[in-house]
Amino acid sequence: MSTLPQTLYCAAQVRELDRLAIEAFGIPGYQLMCKAGGAAFECITAKWPETRLLAVFCGSGNNAGDGYVIARLALEAGLDALVVSIGGPEKLKGDALTAFRDYSEAGGRVTVFDPGRVIEADLLVDALLGTGLDRPVSGLYADAIAAINRSGLPVVAVDIPSGLHADTGNAMGCAVKADCTVTFIGLKQGLFTGQAAEYVGEIVYDALAVPDEVFASVKSSVFRVIQKPMLPRPRCAHKGAMGHVLVVGGDLGYSGAARMAGEAALRVGAGLVSIATHKEHAGLMNLYRPELMCHGVESGAELMAWLGKADVLVLGPGLGQGAWGKEMFSAVLKSDKPIVLDADGLNLLSVSPLSKPNWVLTPHPGEAGRLLRSSTPSVQQDRFAAATAVRAAYGGIAVLKGAGTLIASESQIAVSTTGNPGMASGGMGDVLSGVIAGLIAQGLDLQEAAEQGVFLHGRAADLAAVKDGERGLLATDLLPFLRQLVN
Repeated sequence: MSTLPQTLYCAAQVRELDRLAIEAFGIPGYQLMCKAGGAAFECITAKWPETRLLAVFCGSGNNAGDGYVIARLALEAGLDALVVSIGGPEKLKGDALTAFRDYSEAGGRVTVFDPGRVIEADLLVDALLGTGLDRPVSGLYADAIAAINRSGLPVVAVDIPSGLHADTGNAMGCAVKADCTVTFIGLKQGLFTGQAAEYVGEIVYDALAVPDEVFASVKSSVFRVIQKPMLPRPRCAHKGAMGHVLVVGGDLGYSGAARMAGEAALRVGAGLVSIATHKEHAGLMNLYRPELMCHGVESGAELMAWLGKADVLVLGPGLGQGAWGKEMFSAVLKSDKPIVLDADGLNLLSVSPLSKPNWVLTPHPGEAGRLLRSSTPSVQQDRFAAATAVRAAYGGIAVLKGAGTLIASESQIAVSTTGNPGMASGGMGDVLSGVIAGLIAQGLDLQEAAEQGVFLHGRAADLAAVKDGERGLLATDLLPFLRQLVN
């Protein structure tokens, strides 16, 4: 077992990794299968040491072969094991058939799945369907998945929870809800976004001793984000060298959004933060955060003076889509400064499409749907494709928010797995836009600022939820943890 690598692969790339390991490097397929089953069994005994009876659900493909290996290893370790077969062992071929025969020779039992029968076991192993699934699950396989999910027993998925699409992370009609997924050789990109968080549980990885040359032969453009420590500041640093962020937003009744974005930029280290907002509340916005410099701006012409003083712009938090918001939007888009575009800035962009190389767009799935003239379900159906499409259409960096936020640049897609359901509350996006802008102000390029900003934002939410839980988490609860993380 090892820590999770950064590189992620689609199902076709994983199949190519398997092929190269077997054909180019001469590793027998059955050897890999036995190693996979061994890794899964090792995980089971480590995490559930009291387990005495395993029920292993097997289909008719190679994933089933891994299951038969697990069942055999359980018998050899003095445990009891039962294979529950869907489709029957007679459909097995190749290495999976060899695994079945070895299990049978070890005295293993196989029973045909009966939807009406209660399976007696301490733990269930899901080895029904692998990464090749390309259509909704139906029939006995759907019945078996339902039986696993309602069992109330610990569930370990082999390679990927059955029913989960390896590329998109979406359930194909239904999917196994695992407590742990033991995955092999190449990390599947679908394990980290879409609906995957609902199904995968803890992810455990084993490369099965496949040579590094195999991985070097299959290039992927999808990566997990890991935190990169920020460089120490020079002892002679001053506020002018730490960047000046200007937040443009805060229509009447929505001043809090701009305020949160501004404070977030300060908390991650921006030297100066100004807010251009309505005159009606400009004098009140910094009442409890005097470090924010707030300016009442009523026209695009007034805004131009403040645009010239800033290093990076945040456009959208609380902006509104009325006359004032549209005028601010038009004025900001004339600037050549880096821009972080969020909320109503994105909604206005969807009405007047424009491509710019030096901005970061941060849509949630609904906003992405509007940008793509599509729908939220369509975006969620394939988040990788949607993030890529937004970036292609509008330029810059596209951040598709949600569980497993995607950050798409011209050359790659990064996936961040920090964050929790407590973030489903107002203001979280405003804080994120400020975080990204604050990092850009300090010298990070747009891609790195977006990747690290998303990671830190989610990690701050995770830390904030530790003490009091996820429900009731507020966007401003993240601020002290953001400061902690960047230090």
